Amino acid sequence: MMIRGRVWKFGDNISTDHIAPGRYFHLRTNLLELTKHVLEDAREEFPKLVKPGDIIVAGKNFGLGSSREHAPRIIKLAGVSAVIAKSFARIFYRNAINIGLPLVETDAVDRISEGDEVEVNLENGKLKNLTTGDEYSFVPLPPFMMGILKLGGIKEYIRRYGDYRI
Repeated sequence: MMIRGRVWKFGDNISTDHIAPGRYFHLRTNLLELTKHVLEDAREEFPKLVKPGDIIVAGKNFGLGSSREHAPRIIKLAGVSAVIAKSFARIFYRNAINIGLPLVETDAVDRISEGDEVEVNLENGKLKNLTTGDEYSFVPLPPFMMGILKLGGIKEYIRRYGDYRI
C-alpha cells in the first residue's frame, strides 16, 4: 500500500477532544456534519482547508483521551489518507486500524515540515519526503493489520475471513 500526500503538522498530545470537539458530541450520529469540525480546536483552519489525500504528521501520544471511535472516522471522512506520529494512544491506534485509517509510528516526524509532500509505503516500512528527498524506515504493521487496512477496516475483514484470523 502506497500513500502520497501533503503534510499538515501537529504537535504532541493531540487528544480525541481536539479531533472531535466535545461541544459537537450531539453530531456523533451525523459524522459528515461532525467532520466539518475535525481538529478545529488544534488548528482552526484545518477542517476548511484539508484536501483528500492529505497526511497528518504529529508528535507524541496522538489520539489520547476518551475512546471515541468517531475521532479516527472523521479524520478519514475528511479525506486524510494517513496519520504519521511519534506515538499513538493505544485505543486510538486500534480504532484507526479497525476503521481502515493507516497509521505510521516514527521519529522522522521531526524532519518533516508543514506542506511537504511525503510518500509512505506501508508494506515495506519506507517513508520518503518528496520535498527534501530524505528517506526513512519505520516498523511496518503486522500482516493481519495490513490485511484489515487493505480491506478498508475490520468489518470487511471479518465479512471476508470471519473472526478466527484476528
